[in-house]
Amino acid sequence: MSPPPAEPTGFRHLGDTTRYQGWRIVLVEAAFEAPDGTGFVRDVVRHPGAVAVVPVTGHGTVLLVRQYRGPVDAELLEIPAGTRDVEGEPPEETARRELAEEVGVRATELRLLVEMLNTPGFCDERTHLYLATGLEPCPTDRSGVEEHHMEVVEVPFGEIDAMVADGRLVDGQTILGLVLARDLLARETVAAVPGRSGSGEGVSGAC
Repeated sequence: MSPPPAEPTGFRHLGDTTRYQGWRIVLVEAAFEAPDGTGFVRDVVRHPGAVAVVPVTGHGTVLLVRQYRGPVDAELLEIPAGTRDVEGEPPEETARRELAEEVGVRATELRLLVEMLNTPGFCDERTHLYLATGLEPCPTDRSGVEEHHMEVVEVPFGEIDAMVADGRLVDGQTILGLVLARDLLARETVAAVPGRSGSGEGVSGAC
């Protein structure tokens, strides 16, 4: 698990004033005080948090979803993800639920890759990124207009770099999750070969 962000030195959060309450996010004016006593206000989005999952098949490909994203008016290729909108639900359980609902697979093994802050310049959203392996088919249970038009796309790990370079992959948490998952699986593959060390030799072809 990632270490928590460093505590601010001398800065103080004084409180929030709600300006908009949505079904998922809250927009607030957050008041702060700098170390020299200067007060300042920032627009901040409060978010319940999210999960994202890199589902890797037994033959070394990854299952992405192509779905419409209204804020950028485009269809994006992404790893399956979802908001932590069920109060009290552990993030691992949310990740398993989202994977089944969106992609139609269950994972026999789910491992936390990283806990990340998506856009800390204006939002407190924290996302748990998981690697899912040992996939087994199950029924989907998609909700929302966009999800009903979602398409599952199977992509070889070997194409990830080219897809980032040519703009087919532009979602930040998707790129991070894919790279972390690929590197972890490559290290494990090298470590499993008798007589091989973890020096990284031959890692690029491991997945």
